[in-house]
Amino acid sequence: MSRAPASVRTPVREHVPSVLVAALSAAFGVGLLQLTGFMAAVIVGDDVTGSSGTVRIMLSIVAIVFIVIAVYVSAIITANTFATIVAGRARSIALLRLLGSSAGAQRRGIAVEGLFVGVAGAAIGAAVGTGAAVGMARAAIAMDAVPDPAYGFWDPVLVLPVLGVVLTTWAASWIGSKRVLDVTPLQALGGSEELSREEVAARPARNALSLVLVVLGFGFLALGLLVGLASPLGVLIGLVGGIVSFTGIVLAADRVMPPALRLVGRMLGRAAPARLAAENALRHPQRSSRATIGLVIGVTLLMTFGVAMTTWQQILLAAGEANPELYRGVDQLVTALVTVFSILIGFSGVIAAVGLVNNLSLSVLQRTRELGLLRALGFSVGQLRRMILSESAQLTLTAVILGVVLGGFYGWAGAQSMLGSLNGAPGLVFPAVPWVILAVVVGGGALLTAIASWAPTRRATRVSPVTALAVE
Repeated sequence: MSRAPASVRTPVREHVPSVLVAALSAAFGVGLLQLTGFMAAVIVGDDVTGSSGTVRIMLSIVAIVFIVIAVYVSAIITANTFATIVAGRARSIALLRLLGSSAGAQRRGIAVEGLFVGVAGAAIGAAVGTGAAVGMARAAIAMDAVPDPAYGFWDPVLVLPVLGVVLTTWAASWIGSKRVLDVTPLQALGGSEELSREEVAARPARNALSLVLVVLGFGFLALGLLVGLASPLGVLIGLVGGIVSFTGIVLAADRVMPPALRLVGRMLGRAAPARLAAENALRHPQRSSRATIGLVIGVTLLMTFGVAMTTWQQILLAAGEANPELYRGVDQLVTALVTVFSILIGFSGVIAAVGLVNNLSLSVLQRTRELGLLRALGFSVGQLRRMILSESAQLTLTAVILGVVLGGFYGWAGAQSMLGSLNGAPGLVFPAVPWVILAVVVGGGALLTAIASWAPTRRATRVSPVTALAVE
Protein backbone atom coordinates (compact mmCIF):
# COMPACT_ATOMS: atom_id res chain seq x y z
CA MET A 1 0.00 0.00 0.00
CA SER A 2 1.46 3.34 -1.00
CA ARG A 3 2.02 5.97 1.63
CA ALA A 4 -0.12 9.09 1.55
CA PRO A 5 1.76 12.21 0.54
CA ALA A 6 2.84 14.27 3.52
CA SER A 7 2.59 17.79 2.15
CA VAL A 8 1.91 19.95 -0.83
CA ARG A 9 4.91 20.61 -3.04
CA THR A 10 5.47 24.34 -3.08
CA PRO A 11 6.80 26.25 -6.10
CA VAL A 12 10.13 27.82 -5.17
CA ARG A 13 9.01 31.19 -6.54
CA GLU A 14 6.37 31.45 -3.78
CA HIS A 15 9.15 31.73 -1.19
CA VAL A 16 11.52 34.07 -3.04
CA PRO A 17 9.93 37.21 -1.47
CA SER A 18 10.03 35.57 1.99
CA VAL A 19 13.74 34.79 1.57
CA LEU A 20 14.27 38.40 0.49
CA VAL A 21 12.46 39.73 3.57
CA ALA A 22 14.53 37.46 5.86
CA ALA A 23 17.74 38.51 4.09
CA LEU A 24 16.91 42.21 4.42
CA SER A 25 16.14 41.79 8.12
CA ALA A 26 19.39 39.93 8.77
CA ALA A 27 21.36 42.49 6.74
CA PHE A 28 19.64 45.26 8.68
CA GLY A 29 20.55 43.73 12.05
CA VAL A 30 24.12 42.71 11.22
CA GLY A 31 24.89 45.95 9.38
CA LEU A 32 23.47 48.08 12.19
CA LEU A 33 25.52 46.23 14.82
CA GLN A 34 28.65 46.62 12.70
CA LEU A 35 28.11 50.34 12.15
CA THR A 36 27.18 50.89 15.81
CA GLY A 37 30.39 49.17 16.92
CA PHE A 38 32.40 51.22 14.44
CA MET A 39 30.81 54.51 15.58
CA ALA A 40 31.39 53.56 19.23
CA ALA A 41 35.09 52.95 18.47
CA VAL A 42 35.30 56.36 16.78
CA ILE A 43 33.61 58.05 19.76
CA VAL A 44 35.88 56.35 22.29
CA GLY A 45 38.92 57.58 20.38
CA ASP A 46 37.64 61.18 20.22
CA ASP A 47 39.04 63.67 22.77
CA VAL A 48 35.66 65.36 23.33
CA THR A 49 33.17 62.51 23.30
CA GLY A 50 35.44 59.65 24.36
CA SER A 51 34.75 60.18 28.05
CA SER A 52 30.95 60.25 27.57
CA GLY A 53 29.40 57.00 28.64
CA THR A 54 25.95 58.41 27.82
CA VAL A 55 26.72 58.56 24.10
CA ARG A 56 27.85 54.95 24.03
CA ILE A 57 24.78 53.87 25.99
CA MET A 58 22.59 55.73 23.51
CA LEU A 59 24.24 53.98 20.57
CA SER A 60 23.76 50.57 22.19
CA ILE A 61 20.11 51.32 22.93
CA VAL A 62 19.52 52.50 19.36
CA ALA A 63 21.06 49.29 18.00
CA ILE A 64 18.94 47.08 20.27
CA VAL A 65 15.73 48.94 19.48
CA PHE A 66 16.09 48.85 15.72
CA ILE A 67 17.31 45.26 15.53
CA VAL A 68 14.28 44.13 17.55
CA ILE A 69 12.01 46.18 15.27
CA ALA A 70 13.59 44.70 12.13
CA VAL A 71 13.26 41.10 13.35
CA TYR A 72 9.70 41.69 14.60
CA VAL A 73 8.57 43.24 11.32
CA SER A 74 10.20 40.41 9.38
CA ALA A 75 8.28 37.88 11.48
CA ILE A 76 4.93 39.67 10.96
CA ILE A 77 5.42 39.96 7.20
CA THR A 78 6.59 36.33 6.93
CA ALA A 79 3.62 35.07 8.95
CA ASN A 80 1.31 37.11 6.73
CA THR A 81 2.96 35.71 3.60
CA PHE A 82 2.73 32.10 4.77
CA ALA A 83 -0.91 32.60 5.72
CA THR A 84 -1.58 33.83 2.18
CA ILE A 85 0.29 30.86 0.68
CA VAL A 86 -1.62 28.38 2.85
CA ALA A 87 -4.95 30.00 1.94
CA GLY A 88 -4.13 29.48 -1.74
CA ARG A 89 -3.20 25.84 -1.11
CA ALA A 90 -6.23 25.01 1.04
CA ARG A 91 -7.91 22.84 -1.60
CA SER A 92 -4.73 20.86 -2.30
CA ILE A 93 -4.15 20.39 1.43
CA ALA A 94 -7.74 19.19 1.82
CA LEU A 95 -7.21 16.66 -0.97
CA LEU A 96 -4.12 15.27 0.79
CA ARG A 97 -6.16 15.08 4.00
CA LEU A 98 -8.75 13.08 2.08
CA LEU A 99 -5.99 10.70 0.95
CA GLY A 100 -4.88 10.07 4.54
CA SER A 101 -2.41 12.80 5.45
CA SER A 102 -2.88 14.49 8.84
CA ALA A 103 -3.15 18.21 9.54
CA GLY A 104 -0.07 17.94 11.76
CA ALA A 105 2.00 16.48 8.94
CA GLN A 106 0.86 19.25 6.60
CA ARG A 107 1.71 21.93 9.13
CA ARG A 108 5.13 20.44 9.90
CA GLY A 109 5.90 20.43 6.18
CA ILE A 110 5.11 24.14 5.94
CA ALA A 111 7.19 24.84 9.08
CA VAL A 112 10.17 23.08 7.47
CA GLU A 113 9.76 25.37 4.46
CA GLY A 114 9.87 28.33 6.86
CA LEU A 115 13.03 27.05 8.49
CA PHE A 116 14.80 26.75 5.14
CA VAL A 117 13.59 30.23 4.19
CA GLY A 118 15.00 31.62 7.44
CA VAL A 119 18.38 29.90 7.12
CA ALA A 120 18.83 30.93 3.49
CA GLY A 121 17.72 34.52 4.11
CA ALA A 122 19.81 34.94 7.26
CA ALA A 123 22.97 33.63 5.58
CA ILE A 124 22.55 35.95 2.61
CA GLY A 125 21.67 38.90 4.85
CA ALA A 126 24.66 38.41 7.17
CA ALA A 127 27.06 38.54 4.23
CA VAL A 128 25.33 41.56 2.65
CA GLY A 129 25.09 43.45 5.96
CA THR A 130 28.74 42.94 6.80
CA GLY A 131 29.84 43.92 3.30
CA ALA A 132 27.71 47.07 3.36
CA ALA A 133 28.98 48.10 6.81
CA VAL A 134 32.62 47.60 5.84
CA GLY A 135 32.10 49.54 2.61
CA MET A 136 30.39 52.47 4.36
CA ALA A 137 33.03 52.62 7.10
CA ARG A 138 35.93 52.55 4.63
CA ALA A 139 34.26 55.21 2.49
CA ALA A 140 33.82 57.49 5.55
CA ILE A 141 37.50 57.02 6.48
CA ALA A 142 38.63 57.66 2.90
CA MET A 143 36.68 60.95 2.79
CA ASP A 144 38.20 61.99 6.18
CA ALA A 145 34.72 62.15 7.67
CA VAL A 146 35.92 60.05 10.63
CA PRO A 147 39.32 58.84 11.83
CA ASP A 148 40.34 55.22 11.42
CA PRO A 149 39.66 53.51 14.77
CA ALA A 150 41.24 50.22 13.64
CA TYR A 151 37.94 48.47 14.30
CA GLY A 152 37.69 44.75 13.54
CA PHE A 153 34.41 43.81 11.87
CA TRP A 154 33.74 40.65 13.82
CA ASP A 155 32.01 40.18 17.11
CA PRO A 156 30.20 37.10 18.51
CA VAL A 157 27.15 39.33 19.15
CA LEU A 158 26.57 39.36 15.38
CA VAL A 159 25.17 35.86 15.73
CA LEU A 160 22.15 37.25 17.61
CA PRO A 161 20.35 38.99 14.69
CA VAL A 162 21.12 36.04 12.40
CA LEU A 163 19.74 33.53 14.89
CA GLY A 164 16.81 35.84 15.60
CA VAL A 165 15.84 35.96 11.91
CA VAL A 166 16.06 32.16 11.56
CA LEU A 167 13.96 31.47 14.66
CA THR A 168 11.33 34.15 13.99
CA THR A 169 10.95 33.09 10.34
CA TRP A 170 10.45 29.49 11.43
CA ALA A 171 7.98 30.57 14.13
CA ALA A 172 6.19 32.85 11.65
CA SER A 173 5.73 29.98 9.20
CA TRP A 174 4.29 27.84 12.01
CA ILE A 175 1.89 30.61 13.05
CA GLY A 176 0.99 31.43 9.45
CA SER A 177 0.22 27.78 8.72
CA LYS A 178 -2.33 27.51 11.57
CA ARG A 179 -5.15 27.51 9.02
CA VAL A 180 -4.08 23.99 7.96
CA LEU A 181 -5.77 22.73 11.12
CA ASP A 182 -9.07 24.18 9.89
CA VAL A 183 -8.94 22.49 6.47
CA THR A 184 -11.16 19.39 6.40
CA PRO A 185 -10.93 16.48 3.94
CA LEU A 186 -14.48 17.22 2.75
CA GLN A 187 -13.31 20.59 1.42
CA ALA A 188 -11.42 18.70 -1.29
CA LEU A 189 -14.80 17.69 -2.72
CA GLY A 190 -16.16 21.24 -2.86
CA GLY A 191 -15.02 24.81 -2.65
CA SER A 192 -12.48 25.68 0.03
CA GLU A 193 -13.48 29.12 1.26
CA GLU A 194 -11.87 31.35 3.83
CA LEU A 195 -13.73 32.20 7.04
CA SER A 196 -16.81 34.35 6.63
CA ARG A 197 -17.48 37.57 8.52
CA GLU A 198 -19.70 35.74 11.00
CA GLU A 199 -17.08 33.02 11.60
CA VAL A 200 -14.37 35.64 12.14
CA ALA A 201 -16.58 37.46 14.66
CA ALA A 202 -17.34 34.21 16.53
CA ARG A 203 -13.86 33.95 18.07
CA PRO A 204 -14.25 35.53 21.52
CA ALA A 205 -10.88 34.31 22.86
CA ARG A 206 -8.86 35.81 19.99
CA ASN A 207 -10.85 39.04 20.04
CA ALA A 208 -10.43 39.40 23.81
CA LEU A 209 -6.70 38.67 23.55
CA SER A 210 -6.22 41.35 20.89
CA LEU A 211 -8.02 43.93 23.05
CA VAL A 212 -5.92 43.02 26.11
CA LEU A 213 -2.69 43.31 24.10
CA VAL A 214 -3.65 46.73 22.69
CA VAL A 215 -4.55 48.13 26.12
CA LEU A 216 -1.50 46.59 27.80
CA GLY A 217 0.81 47.77 25.03
CA PHE A 218 -0.34 51.39 25.18
CA GLY A 219 0.02 51.21 28.96
CA PHE A 220 3.68 50.22 28.54
CA LEU A 221 4.15 53.06 26.05
CA ALA A 222 2.81 55.55 28.60
CA LEU A 223 5.11 54.08 31.27
CA GLY A 224 8.07 54.36 28.89
CA LEU A 225 7.31 58.06 28.36
CA LEU A 226 7.31 58.69 32.11
CA VAL A 227 10.51 56.71 32.73
CA GLY A 228 12.09 58.43 29.73
CA LEU A 229 11.92 61.77 31.55
CA ALA A 230 14.48 60.36 34.02
CA SER A 231 16.43 57.75 32.01
CA PRO A 232 16.99 56.82 28.33
CA LEU A 233 16.17 53.22 29.30
CA GLY A 234 12.53 54.29 29.10
CA VAL A 235 12.70 53.60 25.37
CA LEU A 236 13.16 49.88 26.08
CA ILE A 237 9.88 49.86 28.03
CA GLY A 238 8.30 51.74 25.16
CA LEU A 239 9.69 49.18 22.71
CA VAL A 240 7.89 46.40 24.58
CA GLY A 241 4.73 48.48 24.55
CA GLY A 242 4.98 49.12 20.82
CA ILE A 243 5.46 45.43 19.99
CA VAL A 244 2.67 44.28 22.31
CA SER A 245 0.16 46.90 21.10
CA PHE A 246 0.92 46.36 17.42
CA THR A 247 0.61 42.59 17.87
CA GLY A 248 -2.87 43.20 19.27
CA ILE A 249 -3.70 45.38 16.26
CA VAL A 250 -2.51 42.64 13.86
CA LEU A 251 -4.62 40.03 15.69
CA ALA A 252 -7.68 42.28 15.42
CA ALA A 253 -7.06 43.17 11.77
CA ASP A 254 -9.70 40.86 10.33
CA ARG A 255 -12.31 42.50 12.59
CA VAL A 256 -11.25 46.14 12.20
CA MET A 257 -9.96 46.38 8.62
CA PRO A 258 -12.94 45.08 6.58
CA PRO A 259 -15.47 47.66 7.90
CA ALA A 260 -12.89 50.43 7.44
CA LEU A 261 -12.15 49.24 3.91
CA ARG A 262 -15.86 49.11 3.10
CA LEU A 263 -16.37 52.65 4.40
CA VAL A 264 -13.51 53.99 2.29
CA GLY A 265 -14.67 51.91 -0.69
CA ARG A 266 -18.11 53.55 -0.66
CA MET A 267 -16.35 56.89 -1.17
CA LEU A 268 -15.02 55.68 -4.52
CA GLY A 269 -18.38 55.77 -6.30
CA ARG A 270 -21.54 53.75 -6.93
CA ALA A 271 -20.47 51.98 -10.13
CA ALA A 272 -20.71 48.16 -10.09
CA PRO A 273 -16.92 47.53 -9.89
CA ALA A 274 -16.49 50.00 -6.99
CA ARG A 275 -19.52 48.63 -5.11
CA LEU A 276 -18.35 45.04 -5.54
CA ALA A 277 -14.85 46.00 -4.38
CA ALA A 278 -16.31 47.59 -1.22
CA GLU A 279 -18.43 44.51 -0.45
CA ASN A 280 -15.52 42.12 -1.07
CA ALA A 281 -13.74 43.58 1.97
CA LEU A 282 -16.54 42.26 4.23
CA ARG A 283 -17.20 39.08 2.26
CA HIS A 284 -13.59 37.88 2.69
CA PRO A 285 -12.33 39.56 5.89
CA GLN A 286 -9.20 37.43 6.27
CA ARG A 287 -8.08 38.02 2.70
CA SER A 288 -8.66 41.77 2.83
CA SER A 289 -6.99 42.14 6.24
CA ARG A 290 -3.90 40.18 5.12
CA ALA A 291 -3.51 42.44 2.09
CA THR A 292 -4.08 45.63 4.11
CA ILE A 293 -1.89 44.85 7.12
CA GLY A 294 1.21 44.56 4.91
CA LEU A 295 0.84 48.17 3.81
CA VAL A 296 -0.08 49.27 7.34
CA ILE A 297 3.22 47.78 8.56
CA GLY A 298 5.16 49.61 5.86
CA VAL A 299 3.54 53.00 6.42
CA THR A 300 3.83 52.62 10.21
CA LEU A 301 7.54 51.81 9.93
CA LEU A 302 8.31 54.70 7.62
CA MET A 303 6.37 57.20 9.72
CA THR A 304 7.88 55.84 12.96
CA PHE A 305 11.42 56.42 11.74
CA GLY A 306 10.53 59.71 10.06
CA VAL A 307 8.78 61.22 13.09
CA ALA A 308 11.46 59.84 15.45
CA MET A 309 14.20 61.40 13.32
CA THR A 310 12.63 64.87 13.20
CA THR A 311 11.62 64.77 16.89
CA TRP A 312 15.17 63.72 17.86
CA GLN A 313 16.55 66.66 15.93
CA GLN A 314 14.13 68.98 17.68
CA ILE A 315 15.06 67.71 21.18
CA LEU A 316 18.84 67.58 20.57
CA LEU A 317 19.02 71.05 19.05
CA ALA A 318 16.90 72.51 21.89
CA ALA A 319 19.17 70.88 24.47
CA GLY A 320 22.22 72.21 22.63
CA GLU A 321 20.87 75.75 22.66
CA ALA A 322 20.15 75.51 26.40
CA ASN A 323 23.64 74.18 27.25
CA PRO A 324 26.03 75.09 24.41
CA GLU A 325 29.16 74.04 26.30
CA LEU A 326 27.75 70.69 27.40
CA TYR A 327 26.53 69.85 23.90
CA ARG A 328 29.55 71.05 21.96
CA GLY A 329 29.65 69.00 18.76
CA VAL A 330 25.93 68.15 18.88
CA ASP A 331 25.61 69.19 15.23
CA GLN A 332 27.83 66.28 14.18
CA LEU A 333 25.76 63.90 16.32
CA VAL A 334 22.54 65.15 14.75
CA THR A 335 24.03 64.67 11.27
CA ALA A 336 25.06 61.12 12.16
CA LEU A 337 21.59 60.37 13.53
CA VAL A 338 19.90 61.74 10.41
CA THR A 339 22.18 59.55 8.26
CA VAL A 340 21.39 56.44 10.31
CA PHE A 341 17.65 57.14 10.25
CA SER A 342 17.72 57.74 6.50
CA ILE A 343 19.28 54.31 6.02
CA LEU A 344 16.69 52.78 8.36
CA ILE A 345 13.86 54.45 6.43
CA GLY A 346 15.25 53.04 3.18
CA PHE A 347 15.55 49.52 4.61
CA SER A 348 12.06 49.73 6.11
CA GLY A 349 10.59 50.83 2.80
CA VAL A 350 12.19 47.93 0.94
CA ILE A 351 11.09 45.33 3.53
CA ALA A 352 7.53 46.65 3.52
CA ALA A 353 7.42 46.90 -0.28
CA VAL A 354 8.48 43.28 -0.70
CA GLY A 355 5.82 42.11 1.75
CA LEU A 356 3.12 44.24 0.15
CA VAL A 357 3.86 43.25 -3.45
CA ASN A 358 4.10 39.57 -2.53
CA ASN A 359 0.81 39.45 -0.62
CA LEU A 360 -1.16 41.43 -3.19
CA SER A 361 0.24 39.41 -6.08
CA LEU A 362 -0.53 36.09 -4.39
CA SER A 363 -4.00 37.30 -3.43
CA VAL A 364 -4.93 38.29 -6.99
CA LEU A 365 -3.44 35.16 -8.58
CA GLN A 366 -5.33 32.95 -6.13
CA ARG A 367 -8.62 34.54 -7.25
CA THR A 368 -8.54 33.19 -10.80
CA ARG A 369 -11.73 31.15 -10.26
CA GLU A 370 -13.52 34.13 -8.72
CA LEU A 371 -12.53 36.38 -11.62
CA GLY A 372 -13.60 33.69 -14.08
CA LEU A 373 -17.03 33.48 -12.43
CA LEU A 374 -17.47 37.24 -12.69
CA ARG A 375 -16.51 37.06 -16.37
CA ALA A 376 -19.05 34.28 -16.90
CA LEU A 377 -21.72 36.44 -15.24
CA GLY A 378 -21.11 39.27 -17.67
CA PHE A 379 -18.28 41.37 -16.23
CA SER A 380 -15.93 42.70 -18.89
CA VAL A 381 -12.15 42.68 -18.57
CA GLY A 382 -12.26 46.44 -18.05
CA GLN A 383 -14.77 46.12 -15.22
CA LEU A 384 -12.63 43.46 -13.51
CA ARG A 385 -9.59 45.71 -13.72
CA ARG A 386 -11.56 48.64 -12.31
CA MET A 387 -12.84 46.45 -9.48
CA ILE A 388 -9.31 45.40 -8.48
CA LEU A 389 -8.08 48.97 -8.92
CA SER A 390 -10.89 50.12 -6.59
CA GLU A 391 -9.87 47.46 -4.06
CA SER A 392 -6.26 48.66 -4.31
CA ALA A 393 -7.32 52.29 -3.84
CA GLN A 394 -9.41 51.58 -0.74
CA LEU A 395 -6.61 49.37 0.64
CA THR A 396 -4.02 52.12 0.14
CA LEU A 397 -6.09 54.93 1.62
CA THR A 398 -7.19 52.92 4.66
CA ALA A 399 -3.69 51.59 5.36
CA VAL A 400 -2.05 54.99 4.93
CA ILE A 401 -4.46 56.67 7.36
CA LEU A 402 -3.96 54.00 10.04
CA GLY A 403 -0.20 53.72 9.42
CA VAL A 404 0.35 57.49 9.63
CA VAL A 405 -1.52 57.70 12.94
CA LEU A 406 0.26 54.69 14.48
CA GLY A 407 3.69 55.55 13.10
CA GLY A 408 3.41 59.17 14.21
CA PHE A 409 2.61 58.13 17.77
CA TYR A 410 5.22 55.34 17.93
CA GLY A 411 7.95 57.59 16.51
CA TRP A 412 7.18 60.44 18.90
CA ALA A 413 6.97 58.07 21.89
CA GLY A 414 10.31 56.46 20.98
CA ALA A 415 12.15 59.76 20.57
CA GLN A 416 10.61 61.28 23.68
CA SER A 417 11.31 58.28 25.92
CA MET A 418 14.94 58.07 24.76
CA LEU A 419 15.95 61.74 24.86
CA GLY A 420 13.48 63.22 27.35
CA SER A 421 16.01 62.85 30.18
CA LEU A 422 18.81 64.81 28.46
CA ASN A 423 20.21 67.74 30.40
CA GLY A 424 18.53 70.81 28.94
CA ALA A 425 15.84 68.85 27.09
CA PRO A 426 12.55 70.78 26.91
CA GLY A 427 10.51 67.99 28.56
CA LEU A 428 7.52 66.79 26.58
CA VAL A 429 7.53 68.10 23.01
CA PHE A 430 4.98 67.93 20.22
CA PRO A 431 5.65 65.35 17.46
CA ALA A 432 7.57 66.82 14.53
CA VAL A 433 5.90 65.85 11.25
CA PRO A 434 8.25 64.95 8.36
CA TRP A 435 6.13 66.32 5.51
CA VAL A 436 8.43 65.07 2.77
CA ILE A 437 8.33 61.51 4.12
CA LEU A 438 4.56 61.76 4.52
CA ALA A 439 4.21 62.75 0.86
CA VAL A 440 6.52 59.90 -0.18
CA VAL A 441 4.48 57.46 1.93
CA VAL A 442 1.18 58.45 0.29
CA GLY A 443 2.54 58.53 -3.26
CA GLY A 444 4.70 55.43 -2.83
CA GLY A 445 1.87 53.42 -1.29
CA ALA A 446 -0.44 54.23 -4.19
CA LEU A 447 2.26 53.43 -6.76
CA LEU A 448 3.24 50.14 -5.10
CA THR A 449 -0.37 49.02 -4.85
CA ALA A 450 -0.98 49.78 -8.52
CA ILE A 451 2.18 47.94 -9.57
CA ALA A 452 1.45 44.95 -7.33
CA SER A 453 -2.08 44.52 -8.64
CA TRP A 454 -1.53 45.34 -12.34
CA ALA A 455 0.69 42.43 -13.42
CA PRO A 456 -1.23 39.54 -11.76
CA THR A 457 -4.57 41.10 -12.75
CA ARG A 458 -3.45 41.28 -16.36
CA ARG A 459 -2.41 37.64 -16.22
CA ALA A 460 -5.64 36.51 -14.56
CA THR A 461 -7.94 38.43 -16.91
CA ARG A 462 -6.22 36.99 -19.99
CA VAL A 463 -7.58 33.55 -19.02
CA SER A 464 -10.95 32.72 -20.60
CA PRO A 465 -13.95 32.35 -18.23
CA VAL A 466 -14.28 28.60 -18.95
CA THR A 467 -10.58 27.97 -18.27
CA ALA A 468 -10.61 30.13 -15.15
CA LEU A 469 -13.56 28.23 -13.67
CA ALA A 470 -11.63 24.97 -14.17
CA VAL A 471 -8.50 26.21 -12.35
CA GLU A 472 -7.80 24.36 -9.11
